[in-house]
Amino acid sequence: MKPITEYQDYRKYMLDYFDWRKRSSAFSWREFSKLAGFASPSYLKLVCDGKSSLSRVGVPQVAAAMGLKDHEFEYFKLMVDFTNATDDERKKEVFRKMTEVANEQRARVLDADAFDYYESAVNSIVRELAPLMPGALPGELAKKIKHTFTAQQVRDSLKLLVKLDIIKALGENVYEQTDKVITGSGEALALALRSMNGQMIDLAREAVEKIAPGERNISGVTIGVDETAVKRVFEEVNRFRKQVIAIAGESKKINQVYRLNLQFFPLTEKV
Repeated sequence: MKPITEYQDYRKYMLDYFDWRKRSSAFSWREFSKLAGFASPSYLKLVCDGKSSLSRVGVPQVAAAMGLKDHEFEYFKLMVDFTNATDDERKKEVFRKMTEVANEQRARVLDADAFDYYESAVNSIVRELAPLMPGALPGELAKKIKHTFTAQQVRDSLKLLVKLDIIKALGENVYEQTDKVITGSGEALALALRSMNGQMIDLAREAVEKIAPGERNISGVTIGVDETAVKRVFEEVNRFRKQVIAIAGESKKINQVYRLNLQFFPLTEKV
């Protein structure tokens, strides 16, 4: 099996454990539940199918049944909290603890890099801005950003970007972008993207007040649609976003960092 730190969803880990045991023996859900001390022979299957959630009381029982001890048990316990949490702030707090447990064991947490990068809007801004201002101190970079970010936030962002190899230092306060692309697919990535998109929407709201109309383009339209129209709009938005990226790639002398937010979302329930 893969190391436990490469999982974010405890149900997926339990299911992979079950499949791993079953490949080499006549392991069954009944036996799994019995080992964990549950009377119901199908309880753990219901948990893995997402029809029930593992309670705090059941965590040590299931962990013991899978032979998890020390940091693996601690990580599994946090993974249950992470998966069961319904509040984004709570999920972020628990994921950071999962990363700390893994780091203590020099283990890899899947999507941890993507989580760190996308959690804050400042990282994508600094990634674009720092190479444009060779020799600039963090405070000077912060002053160039039209929204309120501190020198310390910029300094921390630079350290993270270098650590993740998104930019590399060519000299003192001199950086260039690398070709590294931050990707992922787990719940932690989705959580970080929600955080960053929310921050970027807040920055767009600020721009309405702080940025001159000639420097921004913020507009919208409220429309009625059916399912076919929604699908077509999604496709057009995705196509347009790719066109914008291509246009930006043709820039000969970059001297400013912009953000494009594409927002198309339902305002009502279906009638």
